[in-house]
Amino acid sequence: MVDKSIFNEFKIDDAEIEAQVDAALSTTGQDQMLEMIDKTVSKLKPGVILTGTIVNHIGDDVIIEVGLKSEGAISSSEFDDPSEIQIGDKVELLLEAVESDSGLVQLSKRKADRIRGWERIIETNKEGDTVKGRVIRRIKGGLLVDMGVPVFLPASQVDIRRPGDISEFIGREVEAVILKIDEERRNIVISRRKMLEESRAAAKSKLMEDIEVGQIRKGVVKNIADFGAFVDLGGLDGLLHITDMSWGRVNHPSEVIRLDQDIEIKILSIDREREKIALGLKQKTESPWITAEERYKVNSVVRGEVVNITNYGAFIKLEEGVEGLVHISQMSWTKRINHPGELLSAKDTVDVVVLEVNAAKQEISLGTKQLTENPWMQVVNKYPPGTIAEGTIRNLANYGAFIEIEEGIDGLLHVSDMSWTKKINHPGEMLKKGQQLKCIVLSVNQEKQRVALGLKQMTEDPWLHAIPDKYIPGQIVQGTVTKLTNFGVFIELEPDLEGLLHVSELSDDKVAGPQEVVKMGQDIEVKILRVDYEDRKIGLSLKRAQWATEDAEDDATAKSTQRGGLDGAAGMGTNLIDTSIFHRGTETPEEISTKTPESSEKQADEAETEASEDKAAEAEATTVEAATVEIAEVKATAVEAAAEETTEVIEETEEAKPAEEESKE
Repeated sequence: MVDKSIFNEFKIDDAEIEAQVDAALSTTGQDQMLEMIDKTVSKLKPGVILTGTIVNHIGDDVIIEVGLKSEGAISSSEFDDPSEIQIGDKVELLLEAVESDSGLVQLSKRKADRIRGWERIIETNKEGDTVKGRVIRRIKGGLLVDMGVPVFLPASQVDIRRPGDISEFIGREVEAVILKIDEERRNIVISRRKMLEESRAAAKSKLMEDIEVGQIRKGVVKNIADFGAFVDLGGLDGLLHITDMSWGRVNHPSEVIRLDQDIEIKILSIDREREKIALGLKQKTESPWITAEERYKVNSVVRGEVVNITNYGAFIKLEEGVEGLVHISQMSWTKRINHPGELLSAKDTVDVVVLEVNAAKQEISLGTKQLTENPWMQVVNKYPPGTIAEGTIRNLANYGAFIEIEEGIDGLLHVSDMSWTKKINHPGEMLKKGQQLKCIVLSVNQEKQRVALGLKQMTEDPWLHAIPDKYIPGQIVQGTVTKLTNFGVFIELEPDLEGLLHVSELSDDKVAGPQEVVKMGQDIEVKILRVDYEDRKIGLSLKRAQWATEDAEDDATAKSTQRGGLDGAAGMGTNLIDTSIFHRGTETPEEISTKTPESSEKQADEAETEASEDKAAEAEATTVEAATVEIAEVKATAVEAAAEETTEVIEETEEAKPAEEESKE
C-alpha cells in the first residue's frame, strides 16, 4: 500500500511521478540495466582480478564487497600491515570461486598482488637489472625476497663471502641483480653477490690507484678469525694480523675489535700483483720497545704481572706492550721444577731480575732465582775434592747414579767410578734408588753446576799392591767360568776380579768355540800368563795349566819306576836305571871336564831349543790374548765414552733451552 502523504511531503505532483516511472520502465532503460548486469556477472568468473571495497573487519576476517552485493572474506594476514586496514579502502583481489560452502565468494589478495607484481616486473625489468626487495624468510638453499613477487636469493649469492648464518638478513632491505627470469614457471633468481662484486671492482680499481704504504685509512671489520681480521677498505679487504693489533698481549682479535666496527688502520705493505694489503693498528702509536733497553737495565730488579704460563716458563708483563720471559731454568738455583705453575700463578705480581734485553727481537730474559744467593757459590768451599759426602740416590741412569748430597745439590757417580775391578753395565747392578751412600768428591764444576763423585776411590786401588802380590805370572789358580764369548772365556778368580782365558789358550787342539771345552759355572784350574797393571788385565791359559799337571804326573811316574827298580831283581833291575840322574847337579869340575864336547854341546842345544819353543809358544799366545782383550776393552771404553759424551750433550742441551725458547717467543 502506497503512502500518498510522502509525495505531498516532498511536494511532488502526480504528473511528475508518472513521467519518472515511465522513463524508468521504458525499453531503453531496461536494456541498459540488463547490459550493466551482464558486464558485472561476466567479471565474476574464477581467475579474474577484481577491485573490491572493504566493508567490515571482524577479528582476523576482512569482509570485502566486489559488486552485485557479492561479498567475500579474506584473512588480515594477507595484508602487509594488518594495522593499516581501513573500511572503505579499495583493494585488488583474485576471484578463486564464485560461491564457497559458506555462501561467500572465495577471494585472495596475496595471489592478486603476486600476479600484478609479476606483470609489473616483466614489463619493467629484464635479466641483469638491479632491483630492491625485503627478505621475507629463509627457505631451503637460500632466502625468499619480496620484490612485489617472491623471488629466490641463493645462499651462495647473498654476499661476497658466504655468511655463517644467512638468517641475519631476514627483515632487511636488499639490493640485488636479476640473474634469471623463468616466465613459464613464474620464477626469478637474484644475486646480491654479483651486484657487490661489480660495485667493488670499480671501487677496488680506484683504491689501488690511491693507496700507499704508511697511509691512515678507514675501514669496516668484515670477518674475524683466530689469526686476525679482514677489514674492508672500500673495494678490497686488507688483513689485520693479531700481532699487529696491539703492542700488548692479544689472545683473540675479538678482544680488540668487533664485526662491522669502523676503525682507522695504518697501511703496512701492499702487494699490487696479488692484491693483498697488510694492515696495522698498533703501528699508529710508537713502540714501547724503542726505549726498553734504557728503562730496563741488566741486573736491575723490576716488578710485573704473570700473564701466561707455559711448560718452559712464565711471561711477565712489565708494562703495556712489554713482556719478559722467566725460563723454568731461571726460577730456582736448586729446586727441581717440573712446571712453572709449581711456583707461579696467572695474575701474580712478582719481582724479577733483568738478565738480558734484546729490543730488536722484542725479548727480555728475566729470572727469579737471581733474587737470592747462588748456593753453588758455596759448594766449592764446602765440598773440595777428597771430601767424603753422604747422600741419597735420587735417580739411576744408564751412565751412572745421581746422588743428592744436600737439598738441590746433586752429584754424579759414574759407572766407571763404582768399582776398581767389577765391570758395571748399569748402576742398578749394585745400587738402588733411595739408598743412602757415602762417596768421595772427585771434582766440582761451579760454572756447569756439576759434582763428580766416586765410590771405588773410598778404598785403595787393588791393582797397586793386592792383585800384583797375590797373582804372579806362572802361578796356577782356580776360578769359575762366568762368561763365554767368541774370542774366549772370562774366569772369576775372586769376587769382582776376572781374567781372560783366550780361545787359543783353551786346548792344544783347534776348537770352534769355548763351549766345546768349558761350560758356564764350571770350576777350572788355569795358569796366569801375565798381569797387566796399567790396563788392569789378567791373561790366563788352560792348556798350560794342563801341561804343568801332565809334567807333574810324568815326574811322579818316573820316580815310581826308579823306586820299583830298587826293590830287587824281581822288578826292574838297577842295570836299567841311569844312575847318573842321581848325580845331576853334583858333578865335580873334574867330572865335567872329562865329558866329551860333543855330548855337552848336544845337551845344551836341546835344552836351549826346548826353552825357545816354550817361550815362542807362550809369546804367541800372550800376543793373541792381549790383542783380543784390548779389542774388548776398547769397545767397553768406547761405550763408556759415548755415555759420558751423551751426558754432556744432554746437560748442554738443557742449558741451551732458555735461549732457544726465548728465540721462539
